[in-house]
Amino acid sequence: MKAKTKLIHGIHIGDPLTGAVTVPIYQTSTYKQEAIGKHKGYEYSRTGNPTRNALEDMMAVIENGHAGFAFGSGMAAITAVMMLFSSGDHVVLTDDVYGGTYRVMSKVLNRFGIEHTFVDTTNLAEVEAAIRPNTKAIYIETPTNPLLKVTDIGEVSALAKAHNLLTIVDNTFMTPYWQTPISLGADIVLHSATKYLGGHSDVVAGVVVVNSEELAQDLHFVQNSTGGVLGPQDSWLLLRGLKTLGVRMQEHEANAHAIVKFLQNHPKVTKVYYPGIENHPNHDVAKKQAEGFGAIVSFDVDSEETLTNLMERLQYFTLAESLGAVESLISVPSKMTHASIPADRRAELGITDTLIRISIGIEDGEDLIEDLTQALS
Repeated sequence: MKAKTKLIHGIHIGDPLTGAVTVPIYQTSTYKQEAIGKHKGYEYSRTGNPTRNALEDMMAVIENGHAGFAFGSGMAAITAVMMLFSSGDHVVLTDDVYGGTYRVMSKVLNRFGIEHTFVDTTNLAEVEAAIRPNTKAIYIETPTNPLLKVTDIGEVSALAKAHNLLTIVDNTFMTPYWQTPISLGADIVLHSATKYLGGHSDVVAGVVVVNSEELAQDLHFVQNSTGGVLGPQDSWLLLRGLKTLGVRMQEHEANAHAIVKFLQNHPKVTKVYYPGIENHPNHDVAKKQAEGFGAIVSFDVDSEETLTNLMERLQYFTLAESLGAVESLISVPSKMTHASIPADRRAELGITDTLIRISIGIEDGEDLIEDLTQALS
């Protein structure tokens, strides 16, 4: 089954009672039991809900995993995965991660004794050097946010297996339409489903997919115990969004290639970050492990004045947090998504005050280029 077909027919979704072709929204908190301990598979909607379970099953299928889990946000999903570990355990993470990931590791989970080290995971030697006797996992974000660095998932997964570690991959930017990390050796893949999976800026959600029954049992225990589950209506919205993921990703990427070419030739743009550019340092890795390059593009402009003017003049790019929606969004990482990272750390990573990140939507590409042209003029 090819990717677009799998997004629609990956599992049987519907209502056998009425013949409805979409799964109903089971807006219920509890379920009638025939006798004590005798029920139809559902007891309480924190533990399981038919609409959420349909989404979780679909995510497992399209990520080529064993089981899926849906959470109230991407950060809830990341936190639940980190709750698989105990006080004194250590995790190696990609240095250029989303600011929320950096914050939860360095400001929250460290309080519970979960240790961490941030390294450039595109450099396998650095990853191996960071492994300690108490290391339990390697966490990769690829491509990274916002500098679009690409880590070789297969190489890191092989290294992790050699040290008996888990490999965790944030697949938000690429989606399972372009990249399936479990097929490349990863144990856990996660998403901020708020982004491309939903795709319409109308839902906040997170998804995790695991590759084994043991991990499925462990993560379900965490999910049920801590309760950060996704509600049935938001689960339904995600199921609807997934059906058009393939066609959306193709339109997103077609626009991205045209806009990257425009930015590369603009005199006020000093650098463009995009894995689809042939001279991108990780271009060959991206080409090897994914079917596409995505539609997140970052670029530096020549001054803060240019940046300010650009933000004030744009008409079709909305200044907003988030990414991955049908509408084009624009942000300044140093002041928005990555403001929680200390300034000296941002400087070390290369996240400058003139760095701009755009999430390219599915509007007409020529209109988007014309908008950028007039805003930069």
